[in-house]
Amino acid sequence: MDSITQLVLGAAVGEAVLGRRVGRKAALWGAVCGTLPDLDVFVPFGDPVADFTYHRSFSHSLIVLTLLTPLVAWLIRRLHPVDAHQKTGWLLLVFLAFATHVLLDSCTIYGTQIFWPLDPTPMTWGSVFIIDPAYTLPLIVGLLAVVLCRRHPLRGYRINAAMLALSTLYLAWSFAAKYHAQGVAREALAARGIAYERIVTLASPFNTVLWRVVAMGEGGYHVGWYSLLDSARDVEFRRYPSETRLLDGGLQDHWPVTRLQWFTKGFYRVSAIDGAVVITDLRMGIEGSYVFRFKVGEVGNPHSVPAPAELLPSELDTSRLPWLWARIRGLHRYP
Repeated sequence: MDSITQLVLGAAVGEAVLGRRVGRKAALWGAVCGTLPDLDVFVPFGDPVADFTYHRSFSHSLIVLTLLTPLVAWLIRRLHPVDAHQKTGWLLLVFLAFATHVLLDSCTIYGTQIFWPLDPTPMTWGSVFIIDPAYTLPLIVGLLAVVLCRRHPLRGYRINAAMLALSTLYLAWSFAAKYHAQGVAREALAARGIAYERIVTLASPFNTVLWRVVAMGEGGYHVGWYSLLDSARDVEFRRYPSETRLLDGGLQDHWPVTRLQWFTKGFYRVSAIDGAVVITDLRMGIEGSYVFRFKVGEVGNPHSVPAPAELLPSELDTSRLPWLWARIRGLHRYP
C-alpha cells in the first residue's frame, strides 16, 4: 500500500494499543514503525529487476520484524524513561505496527515475502489496489478525532478504535468481492469456451467495485472487466498476444527473465519494442497503460540476445480515468 496509508495505519494501531496510557506518543511511534519496513526502497539491490523484486523481502518478513521488535521497543523505552514501565505495551505496539504493515501489503497484488528467508514466495492476495481511499479515510478520521478531542481523550480513543475496526471490515469485504468477481469470470470463460492456464482477479484503481480479470493462455492472454454494479454476470473478454517465442534460444535462462517470470507468477507479456525484448507485468495497469515494463534483451537473428535489465517508462494514460469511473458504475464495457 502507499506510504501515507501505512503511516496512518501504524499511528492508528499505536493509539489503539497504548494511547490511553502514554498519550499521543503512542500514535507517533506507531506511525514510525508503520513506515520503517518501506525504507528498503533506499537499498540498492543491483539492477532494476532486483530492485523491483527484492523490495518487500527481508524488510517485510514477519520473522525478521519479530526479531527486531524487542530492540525497537527497548530504544523507545530509553527515549521515554517516564513510560519505560510499559514494557509489554511497547512490545505489542511495535510488533502490531510491523505486522499490520506487512499483512496489509500482502492484500495487494504484489504482496510481501512474509516468511523470508524460510520461504521467499510473495504472499499476494490481491484484494485491494495499492491506493484505496475507502480503506485509508476512516483511519485518517480516527486520528483526527484523537487530535481534536483534547478535552475528551477517551472519546478520541474510541473513535480511533471504531475507525480501525471499520477499515478492517473493509478489507474483509474486499476478499468477498474479489472471490465473487473471480467466480463470475470463471463462469464467463467457461461459457465462451476460452481455455486458460491461470487466472487472476485484480482490484481496479481506488476501489473494490470494479475488477479486472487476466486469464493467461497459450500464446497470449484474455482480459475482462466485471463491476459489482453490472446488470448481468456475463464478462466480455478480449485476447492479446504475447510473443514468448522471443525468449527462446538466448533469453530463457537470463536472470532478469527468470526472476520476472517467478515474481509475476506467470502474468506477464513479452513483446518487441524498437528492437528490444520487453517483459511487462500485467498485474498493474490496463492495455496500453502498464506501469512496470523491463527491457531484458535485444531482438536478434535467429535468437534474441541478453541485455542488462532496464526499467522502461510507464505507459500511464490518465485519459482513461473517466472510462474507469463509468465502468465502475456498470457502463461502457471497453474503452
